[in-house]
Amino acid sequence: MLKAYIVEDEPLARDELKYLLIQSNQVEILGEADNLEDAITAISELKPELVFLDIELAEDNGLALAKQLLNLNPTPAIVFATAYDEYAMQAFELNALDYLLKPFDEERIHKTLEKIKQLGKIGVEKRSLPFQSKVDNMGKIAVLMDDRIVLLETDAIVYLESSEGKCRIKTMDDTYIVSDTLSLLEKKLSSIQFMRVHRSYIVNMDHIVEIHPWFNSTYNVLLKDHSKVPVSRTYVKEFKQHVGF
Repeated sequence: MLKAYIVEDEPLARDELKYLLIQSNQVEILGEADNLEDAITAISELKPELVFLDIELAEDNGLALAKQLLNLNPTPAIVFATAYDEYAMQAFELNALDYLLKPFDEERIHKTLEKIKQLGKIGVEKRSLPFQSKVDNMGKIAVLMDDRIVLLETDAIVYLESSEGKCRIKTMDDTYIVSDTLSLLEKKLSSIQFMRVHRSYIVNMDHIVEIHPWFNSTYNVLLKDHSKVPVSRTYVKEFKQHVGF
């Protein structure tokens, strides 16, 4: 049975997670804390194999605790359990085993525990986990798809589109429907390589092949995958300055 510790400052969320873990009959809860100081002391003494860690604690940041846990030997596996998806890239850089989003779901918890079982014994000295090597933050973007985080190569992204309440990311090989908003993705992406050209579109400037004049001083851009994306009047001036014509 896995020995786990929970770090969560919301009593209801903590009780819900604890209940789901106990119901699985695979986890023994060694203890719980709502702040960084108590957590690091208890985890150092109890040596759990697995730590479920919230990121936004009342007065602390779970990412700071995760960095400290990496110095323990044996190092516990870390599962971030949070309401925020924007920390996914940082979580992977800290060798997180998984990234659970609130509200917690019994099936999703089961998948996490199955992943741990597939890895075998985790309470070993400096274990090796799937995300052991750090992700290059300049070359990938973490996006949320249903209950999983997908890392996409930014160079492969052709354009991003918001339509009918959904956000799509088009790469040279596939299309991904993600839970992130277009505005959030715009903040994650490089302002040099990617540009908002329409309220519903962001394009990878490196994938533009041709620029075609359209009506009312607007344009359409032809991309490497043969897609066409409109440049609206709102963004024309900035677009022309960026391209240089």
